[in-house]
Amino acid sequence: MTWRLTDNLDAFLAAAGDHLRADPVLHTVPLTVLETLRQAGLTAFGDAPPVFGWHESANGATDGAFFQTPPFPVLVASLPPGSAESLVGVLADSRPPPIEVNLVGADEADVVAAWVAQTGGQATTQMHSRLFELGVLTPPDPMPPGTARVAGDGDRDLLVEWLAAFARETGAGSPDHVERTVADRLSHHGLTLWETGGEPVALAGLTREVAGVVRVTDVYTPPAHRRRGYGGAVTTTVSQSGLAAGAAAVVLFTDMANPTSNALYQRLGYRPISDRVVLELTAT
Repeated sequence: MTWRLTDNLDAFLAAAGDHLRADPVLHTVPLTVLETLRQAGLTAFGDAPPVFGWHESANGATDGAFFQTPPFPVLVASLPPGSAESLVGVLADSRPPPIEVNLVGADEADVVAAWVAQTGGQATTQMHSRLFELGVLTPPDPMPPGTARVAGDGDRDLLVEWLAAFARETGAGSPDHVERTVADRLSHHGLTLWETGGEPVALAGLTREVAGVVRVTDVYTPPAHRRRGYGGAVTTTVSQSGLAAGAAAVVLFTDMANPTSNALYQRLGYRPISDRVVLELTAT
């Protein structure tokens, strides 16, 4: 059993693509990130080249996968039992070693123990998020005033401003890289604005459909327009758009430190599936 590394996207997809697509709901983030890299190129998220890795079982089958698109954390899609130590060995030996790693919550204890034992450093939880899948969509009743429209290139400055604010408030992503995010979302009509009186008051995004799954992202309402139901309205709109486009599943993540968003999405019909954590890694 071993980890294989490559900087070649096609080689990684050939080795790990079927493994990831076997559970497209749990693997929604790696699948959509990889599809963005395939569509937009390896610099879609940053100038430094991505690194990809997959784990081979004793019979040569792929049973685990991770990758990093700098400057974002290492994303561990799946970690087979007993492989935490070998993964930490790969991460600790990389140059430079990663600062953060995003992994399934159930794997946190094993990875923390392996990191501390091998490096003498520390691993601190920076974020705890929860994956939700839409059951029966339940729109707000009543809906707030306003209408939705798909954002276009003329909205680019506003979108960059709002996504940068979203990144600062939530710690999800980096304000320095939102222009790339906006460009990618606009390329597939993946951002929707809720407007009242012609003024945008809320935003939500939708990823490309991959393996039958779309993910709601970037739900943001500026402070001046909060507590009026606009976030629920625009989330409902993009959720309906995903279903209308034929997605088999619509999912989203919430920050567990934000009880408001967690309650909102459950009222709309989203149900918890799995947890993930982001660990900050330090070494002596």
